[in-house]
Amino acid sequence: MRILVVEDDKKIGSFVTRGLKEAGFVVDRAEDGESGLDLALAATYDAIIMDLMLPRLDGLSIVEELRRQKIYSPVIILSAKRSVDDRIKGLQHGGDDYLTKPFSFAELLARVHALIRRASHETEPTRLVQGELSLDLLTREITRSGKKIDLQPREFSLLEYLMRNTGRVVSKTMIIEHVWGYNFDPQTNVVDVLVSRLRNKVDRDFDKKLIHTHRGVGYAFKLS
Repeated sequence: MRILVVEDDKKIGSFVTRGLKEAGFVVDRAEDGESGLDLALAATYDAIIMDLMLPRLDGLSIVEELRRQKIYSPVIILSAKRSVDDRIKGLQHGGDDYLTKPFSFAELLARVHALIRRASHETEPTRLVQGELSLDLLTREITRSGKKIDLQPREFSLLEYLMRNTGRVVSKTMIIEHVWGYNFDPQTNVVDVLVSRLRNKVDRDFDKKLIHTHRGVGYAFKLS
């Protein structure tokens, strides 16, 4: 899952970006409005976290332009303004949620998950379940046949991506884009290494294998 953070405050921006990456998201960050708009127009994001008071172009103007261009990625507005009128204005200009500073990262993360669920029309809001394997998006707990599986953040992100695409083959390039972002060379073996680590934890102790290799194409999560 890919998130854009547009925040000029270096401390807040770094804190949010680090927290989202630790939660398994791929994160792009912009420190001014024009850069934020350019990124939002150039890539598809599952959610956008947008400060209001930005240099070069304010947050509301960015959201209005995105909606004008029919880009409907859910937007959480961050602002130090606490009045009801300010919140209403932010929502009326195309924002989907409004969070006032200072805020807890746990609350921000919960709101990000809620907006993504709403946008993707998920019927199972907090958990992915495929056969005997269960992945909880909020507690980040994974179990298979009742046995708990401990995963590192990138392993969790890869498993989530594979489970969301159950039955479909995803290429190495697709995996890199969703797990690392655009800064890795698809020709490296970083995907193979990560898949091997994940397979060792998810499939090793079970006769039925869930993660399958399609040589020359990519990988797939399959129940049969």
